[in-house]
Amino acid sequence: MDPTHLTVRYFAGARAAAGRTEEVLPAGRSLDDLSAELTQRHGDRLAAVLRVASFLVDGVTCHDRRAPLPAGATIDVLPPFAGG
Repeated sequence: MDPTHLTVRYFAGARAAAGRTEEVLPAGRSLDDLSAELTQRHGDRLAAVLRVASFLVDGVTCHDRRAPLPAGATIDVLPPFAGG
């Protein structure tokens, strides 16, 4: 774990939209900031997924998209899953 960065891991449709399984970005941002940067990097297809995705921060659901993310955290992007 790098304390100056965030690791973003993509699952299912988020992985397909981002074109990768994970990436590392500098720390010091919120989920809203992170989503804006990821949209800028990967485009509208990922933006659509991020709007409806759930986010886990170090394995815990994050509901406050404006709260600062802890440095060194792992952010899981989980789009809605079909089926049941």
